[in-house]
Amino acid sequence: FLLRDEMRDIRFALEYSKAELLLRDWGIRSTIIVFGSARTPSPEQAAEATATASTDEERKHAALLLRRSAYYQAARDLGRIVSERGGAFAPQRRWRDNVIATGGGAGIMEAANRGAQEAGAPSIGFNITLPAEQQPNAYTTPELTFRFHYFAMRKMHLAMRANALVVFPGGFGTMDELFEILTLVETQKAPPVPIVLFGERYWRRLINFDALVEEDMIRQENLALFTFADTAEAAWTTLLGRGLRAHTPNAR
Repeated sequence: FLLRDEMRDIRFALEYSKAELLLRDWGIRSTIIVFGSARTPSPEQAAEATATASTDEERKHAALLLRRSAYYQAARDLGRIVSERGGAFAPQRRWRDNVIATGGGAGIMEAANRGAQEAGAPSIGFNITLPAEQQPNAYTTPELTFRFHYFAMRKMHLAMRANALVVFPGGFGTMDELFEILTLVETQKAPPVPIVLFGERYWRRLINFDALVEEDMIRQENLALFTFADTAEAAWTTLLGRGLRAHTPNAR
């Protein structure tokens, strides 16, 4: 019955309410969103690929994985730093601020959730049902691991509590999520939040932001909506410098 076309609005409401109520039960007031490719390997995976490579093509691919695994480690470090310093341990009554939230999948998402778990803090996984690449990772807090059917509802939950956004290298999905938030902020449909693109060389090679200004597709001041960072510490410092309030717990 619930799968009938006429019940789509009810399915939307259920997807919204389940996540909303459980997040409220945990006292999660705000989040820091970490986006990035599900295809980014951990250092352990990259080392295994290097050790088992037997052809020139495999060795070349293993070298690429090893280079990309540095992003995994940086996202893991960032998840730990944000969780330790941001407010995930509920310093003010029962409310938790700046809790790490990801798309709940592998790669960069796994890394950020892993760093939060290693800090002993909760973290959120907004997973979605897809044909591939989108199984929930093992590091999200079980009660805060959600699986959405609708991209629109998932995006809404990702955006509505976000105090900041850190975007690691990724593909179509990552760019979709980045430009979704940039559009919401630029059109004032969402409040301004710090947006950090991690890996300046990658992002400048991928997107010619200056060309968008030169072609009069965006305004010069739109380039101030985001900034770059190349280390986890630099990303955290940038978030603070762009207005993020850190609710650092006294007991940690």
